[in-house]
Amino acid sequence: MQLKYLRTLLEGQEQIQRIAGLAWSPNQQRLAIATADRHILLYDDAGERRDKFSTKPANPANGKNSYVIRGLAFSPDSTKLAVGQSDSIVYVYKLGESWNDKKVICNKFPQASAVTALIWLTSGSIIAGLEDGKVRALHSKSNKSQSLYGGDSICISLAANTKGTGFLSGHNDGTIIRYFMTDEATEPLGRVVQHPVPPFALAWPQGGFCAGGCDQRIVFYDSMGRQLRTFDHSRTEGEREFTVAACSPNGQAVAFGSFDRIRIFAWSPRQGAWSESATKEVACLYTLSSLLWRRDGARLALGSVSGAVLLFESVLRRTVWQDKFELIFVAPSQLLVRSLTEPSQALTIESQLGLEIDDVRIMGRDNYLVARTEESLILCDLTRNLSSEVPWTASGHHERFYFENPTVCLIFNVGELSLVEYGENSILGSVRTEFVNPHVISVRLNERGNAKENKKLAFLLDAKTICVVDLISRMTSGQISHETKIDWLELSETAHKLLFRDKKLRLILVDNYTGKKQTLLSNISFVQWVPQSDVVVAQSNSNLAIWYNIDLPEHVTMQSVRGEAIEVLRENGRTVVRSQDGPSEHNYQLDEGLVEFGTAVNDSDFGRAVHFLESLGDKPAAKAMWHNLALIALEDGNLRVAQRCYAALGNVSKAYYLAGMIQQADEFEESSGSPGILCPEVRAKLALLGSDLRTAERIYLEQGDIESALKMYQQLGMWDEAVALAERRGYNRIAELKQQHMDYLLSSEQQEKAGQVLEEQGDLQQAMSLYMKANKPARAARLALKTPHILQDEQVMLQVTEGLVRSELYELAGDIAHRLSRPEAALALYRKGGAYARALEIGRVVAPQEVTALEEEWGDWLVSRKQLDASINHYIEAGATQKALEAAVGAKQWRKAVQIAKVLDEPELIQRYAVDLAKHLAFAGDLDGAEDMLVRANLHKDAIELLNRHGKWERAYLIGEKHLKAEQVRELFVQLAGTLEEQGKFRDAEKVLIAVNEPDLAIAMYKRRELYDSMIRLVERYHKDLLDSTHLHLARQLESRGKLKNAEMHFVASGDWKSAVHMYCSSGRWEDGYRVAKLKGTEGASQQVAYMWAKSMPTEGAVRLLSKLGLLDTAVGFACDSGQFEFAMELCKFAGKPTDEVHLKIAMSLEDEGKFEAAEAEFLKANKPREAILMYQHAGDWQAALNVAENHLPDAVGEVLIGQASAALETSNYKDYEALLLRAHRPDLIIEHYKQESLYEDALRIAEEHYPSALNDLRRLQAQLQRGQAQAQAGEDAASISRSYLQKAAEFAKKEQFRKAAECLMQIDSSNAEDASTLERALLRAAEICNQFLEGQDAQELAQSLGPRLLAIKQIGPAAQLYLAADMPKQAVDVFIKTEQWSKARRLAKEIDPDLQLLAYVEQQQKASLKHEGNIEQLADIDIVSALDLLAEHGEWQRCLEKAKGLNPALLQKYVAVYAAQLIREGNCTTALGLYLSYGAPPIEAHFNIYTRIALDCLALREEQTERGTTWRQLRDFLFRLLQSLKATPAQSQTKFAASMEQFLLIAHYYATRAACKEVQALQPVALRLSLALLRHTDLLPVDKGFYEAGMDLRQAGREAEAFVMLNHYLDVCEAIEEGSGQLVDHSDLASTDFPSSVPLPEDIHLKNDPSLHEEVREWVLAVSMDQQVDQQLPTDDRGLYESSLGPNDLPCMLSGFPVRGRQPVTFQGSSNQVNRDVWSKFSVALKMSPGSGIADIISFTEKWQGAANYVMH
Repeated sequence: MQLKYLRTLLEGQEQIQRIAGLAWSPNQQRLAIATADRHILLYDDAGERRDKFSTKPANPANGKNSYVIRGLAFSPDSTKLAVGQSDSIVYVYKLGESWNDKKVICNKFPQASAVTALIWLTSGSIIAGLEDGKVRALHSKSNKSQSLYGGDSICISLAANTKGTGFLSGHNDGTIIRYFMTDEATEPLGRVVQHPVPPFALAWPQGGFCAGGCDQRIVFYDSMGRQLRTFDHSRTEGEREFTVAACSPNGQAVAFGSFDRIRIFAWSPRQGAWSESATKEVACLYTLSSLLWRRDGARLALGSVSGAVLLFESVLRRTVWQDKFELIFVAPSQLLVRSLTEPSQALTIESQLGLEIDDVRIMGRDNYLVARTEESLILCDLTRNLSSEVPWTASGHHERFYFENPTVCLIFNVGELSLVEYGENSILGSVRTEFVNPHVISVRLNERGNAKENKKLAFLLDAKTICVVDLISRMTSGQISHETKIDWLELSETAHKLLFRDKKLRLILVDNYTGKKQTLLSNISFVQWVPQSDVVVAQSNSNLAIWYNIDLPEHVTMQSVRGEAIEVLRENGRTVVRSQDGPSEHNYQLDEGLVEFGTAVNDSDFGRAVHFLESLGDKPAAKAMWHNLALIALEDGNLRVAQRCYAALGNVSKAYYLAGMIQQADEFEESSGSPGILCPEVRAKLALLGSDLRTAERIYLEQGDIESALKMYQQLGMWDEAVALAERRGYNRIAELKQQHMDYLLSSEQQEKAGQVLEEQGDLQQAMSLYMKANKPARAARLALKTPHILQDEQVMLQVTEGLVRSELYELAGDIAHRLSRPEAALALYRKGGAYARALEIGRVVAPQEVTALEEEWGDWLVSRKQLDASINHYIEAGATQKALEAAVGAKQWRKAVQIAKVLDEPELIQRYAVDLAKHLAFAGDLDGAEDMLVRANLHKDAIELLNRHGKWERAYLIGEKHLKAEQVRELFVQLAGTLEEQGKFRDAEKVLIAVNEPDLAIAMYKRRELYDSMIRLVERYHKDLLDSTHLHLARQLESRGKLKNAEMHFVASGDWKSAVHMYCSSGRWEDGYRVAKLKGTEGASQQVAYMWAKSMPTEGAVRLLSKLGLLDTAVGFACDSGQFEFAMELCKFAGKPTDEVHLKIAMSLEDEGKFEAAEAEFLKANKPREAILMYQHAGDWQAALNVAENHLPDAVGEVLIGQASAALETSNYKDYEALLLRAHRPDLIIEHYKQESLYEDALRIAEEHYPSALNDLRRLQAQLQRGQAQAQAGEDAASISRSYLQKAAEFAKKEQFRKAAECLMQIDSSNAEDASTLERALLRAAEICNQFLEGQDAQELAQSLGPRLLAIKQIGPAAQLYLAADMPKQAVDVFIKTEQWSKARRLAKEIDPDLQLLAYVEQQQKASLKHEGNIEQLADIDIVSALDLLAEHGEWQRCLEKAKGLNPALLQKYVAVYAAQLIREGNCTTALGLYLSYGAPPIEAHFNIYTRIALDCLALREEQTERGTTWRQLRDFLFRLLQSLKATPAQSQTKFAASMEQFLLIAHYYATRAACKEVQALQPVALRLSLALLRHTDLLPVDKGFYEAGMDLRQAGREAEAFVMLNHYLDVCEAIEEGSGQLVDHSDLASTDFPSSVPLPEDIHLKNDPSLHEEVREWVLAVSMDQQVDQQLPTDDRGLYESSLGPNDLPCMLSGFPVRGRQPVTFQGSSNQVNRDVWSKFSVALKMSPGSGIADIISFTEKWQGAANYVMH
């Protein structure tokens, strides 16, 4: 956090003028300052003093100087100010709304002792700390106070929490007490900690509290009083006690004040710890007495004992958003938003979770703010100052926000729509949808004063389905399906109705309660609900439709309108529709009364609604509105309003009926005191009025009044319901009721109904009689068919049959005839009645010969009934194929019609329908079938036209070639191409011309149209030899027309980039020339162009240009190299560069010309005097060199003199040699030379005169000769010395002083021994004495000295014996080890160490020795593993493996693995692969990582590194053998590793197959397919390699659009590899593929060793990206997928990798895998045509892997 000084409000005084208190108003508009003279100063938010008033003493008699102010605090509403005084009182002043209002004391709170501290909580209470230790709460509303608790000592500080619900009090004894004023306390009350010193500086931030005092320490405690962290400043120089503290409003920062210093401590949400973030020192401020943060945390005010008040800005950082808003971060989790365009108060945005805000954006026409934290999302409505914070998981900032709704924000993320209501800290709801256009989403939240919670959402589930969700219950309240796509929807404000419009511009209304859907109008271009009403306005063509009562949509008001309606406005008591007609606007006012009626009804204000309708009179719309109001009133139970409505409608019966109900209701209310609507009789009648008989019945039955319920049904003539009710309830007079029912039926001539009742009662004969009487032969017939004895009555049956025939019920009459065994009559009746199914059943038995005729007759009957679908099969059964075809076509059963047409052989029979059938087949995508249909009908021209319309030019050409004359065909297609060209369909015209083999005409067309890219494409395909010349020709032509950019492209494409550069330079477009030279040429070429460009400009401009390009030094070099020194000098001068280099180049040029004096001058100007000296030295002009040195480089004088002396020495001029070196003060060089020449006398002479320090060395050298002569004499009589030692030793031995004797013998060495034998005898004698006479420590000490000397003279045995005698066995063994007598060492070790530890030591030393010597053979005899390790260390892997091979397989595989791992680390994966091919690959888990690495490295090789695919074939064979081994091991056969090896084997097989296919021209398309199929495995292959190879193969095949997508993705991947982030890769272009989207990125790009190829790809992609003719996206097939992609049920072809499609794929006997038959056929043909290629190996391996192929070549 940073503290920035803003201004000084009060200057400090030279004497103590303590600032008694500071208070910011919560609304941030006022700052109150209590001064030492007991005045209150009021300042505005800008820091300007606006008012001043004095305070009063508690007792005026004591005088104004009887007290001091101890505290200030503003009320939560910012209108009052509390002042605590030392004279034991707290005054509350009412400040008023304006600055100059009189300040009135509104509360007085006398206290028992002096007030020491004061705060005003936001919860409403004033808290005062007293001198007696008590803490009291003062309530301004009731003017009462209460003691909360008392401390043991004076209260010295108070601190409120950030919520204003609790506080801490600090006391002089260090006690800190916590208290809450609400019941929501989550932390314990009472004493929380005993601080070491009085906590004068006390604050309550988030997560705990902190305190400071006179010990100069600041302690942060947690909520339980445990210390979190201590900041000790007791050792800080100049630091004094902490006197005051203030917590920021959000609780994330605390300021502590001391002497001349403020310290800021900040809470880090991410680290979860407090840290000191800022320190501000203010000289001469003295001790701080007050410290306070403004409510928004952006200002910090401080007061000192000197009376100074300073204002600081406390911010973390500030940014400006698009020059409209300033964002001020005052804490990690809080910021202020201030408008820069409109003067307004800054808004505070804060994370309620205390999380750090790291991203802020202002959106929605600058009315809304979106901020992010790590775990949440903050949304703010800036216009209403409403903010919401909701939990949100980080999703890469891919959300889309929609702010069209003023009350809720719509957030769309990954197919999920979330709703956040402003001001609420939870997500209102979330739904899944892909349609996020605001026009198809409608949200309504508690609008128009509706019920408390009415929140609804309507959105599209799919393009044709609307879902309505209740956001309160989170349940779906409705789902509306529609037959057409929907493009607009909106709920009414009460969410009762839903309007939507479909793509056919139809407006549909849906009642959300009933689900009823109704179409209102068509051709709708505008629709909107009128604000604050249920009125709808829509525009259809030039008419404006208004539905004032949407519940009666048939009542619509229409009026004409000009232009297009754009919005509906409702303000100032007027509702206006605005329309736009060109530049002018028109307003159309709606009937505000009608609009108001709808609002009144919705608000249940029936009186206002009736009053309005009465004012309408007889207007047409009034009737519908009276009706609507009547229904609503009845639903609400308001009978009088309903009666008034029906009276207005003229419905007297309902009005009379309601009058009776009202009278009953009034009587019930008078008698019971309950509302009349609760009267059961009224409720029943109300249900009857609504035709709800069941409810009325239930009401009567609840009252036990079954008679009224029966009476109700009887009055309505509903006797069946009455009888059923009586039966259900066990009515005791049910028989009487049934008789009344029968009497009623007979009296009302309802014989049929009476017959049904009798039939149910079992009186069949009487029922039959009644049916016949009622002339209901059908019922009589059905009864007879169920009753055999009636069927036997011929007279009755004759009457029934006659009645049926008269009624034309022939089928039923036929049933009776059939039951009476009269089949012929039944057949005739069935045929007459159209019951052909029954007729066929009988006909097959009675008249089989007529079955066919019956089928055709049935078909004719169905056709006559327009049932063409059903007639088709009957015509087919009858063999009437022509009729069947006519019926199928008439029924539009095209599929059946096609099948039928295929049966017909005569073209004349098909021609009538062939064109229609072909259109259907083409529409269905069966172009082949359509073509076949037209060809069979001899409609060849129609077939050609059809194929041409669908772009099948080649097939159309084949038909024309087969059935038309050649000239006609060519003329037809060339003419078609011309037509397409005129229509601008150049690509189609090209396809047509290519189909007729006229590429030259296509090229000429593109040239005419100046579509040079397409022209070049065709030239490249059909005249490749002319490509470069064409590019050059076009380039020259474009250059002459001034189209230089296009000319550049063709120059570069022809490889002649120099011409492009020359073109640009000639036309003065140097920048483009430089660009081309830099991109296409060498570095020197681009620099040369830049130099020429600079030469063409004024010098000042040239300097700016070269500096921008970073070529200033290079240009200066060019100028100097070309002799243009003046230009170089000007460049340096204008650039402010030193001209030393230019002068140096001039000097070197003059030196080459022999102008040494001029060159000297230039060298000196270049500050290079040494180069001038060297120039003269090379020229032999020593005097000139010496002059330059003396004048310009004195340090080089000596070097010049030494050089001149060397020249004199070469001529043996010793006199000058000595003189020059002595002049250079180098006599040492003279002496050294004389020493080398053995001229010691001269050397001594020079040394004595000029170099005395060398005299001793010279004299020592001279004395060496004398010592050489004296050497013979210097060798004294060594024999006498050695004899004296021997004699002394003998004397010591005689005295038995054996140690001294041995030591005396050991004094003899090579320097004093007479000869070697004397030394040997002496040492052996000493060893003998040790062995015989010494022991213990003496023996060991002498052995340690004597043993090595014996070894030195090769006395091995005595040395070992010496160590043994001294009890030193290891040293004895070491003697034999050092002399490499390994057998003796082992033998000795066995003898002296039964535990064999020494023997192991000997063997270890022998191994180490043999390893060191490299003696493999001998080491192998001892330890074969060590020998093999040694061979491996020496890199002799072949010997190592051969030896291991002869031992055991496990050992061999160990060293194979080690060698393979080393080869892999060295990048030699092919040798590692060969290793396993030679020695086998066991299925051992320890080797699995090596196998995987070999596979990955080999598959990552470029094709040219694999020896034409040999490596991939070897890898394939290796993986196949490995898998065979794994399958033979049950434990490994089903592991993940086996599955991964299967995957690697398939990839290796694809690569080997691709390499083989590239050898055979006919299989090049298969190779391309394999490159595309391999992209499916880029999760294992290097992804950039896969896309590079696929893209290059597609490009070579001429499929530029697909090549562009692949190579563009390759470049994206390369960029991601270089950036180290996979998020840069966009996979959207590959959505139609099965290529994996999440793949590992390689460490390096595939072409890192060949950057030229990478640049070529980049340039090609750049060129194609500017080509509008290239589609630049992947085509899809009928599955909607890219051709190489596998669908859910597709299998990959084992030879091409593409999906297996088509009929009869090639299968294998050993697996379920398959191969496309056409691919296998191509391989079989290639095997015969190219027997020497690798195709045989591919087929052989495939059958070896998958089993024999089930394929027969035809």
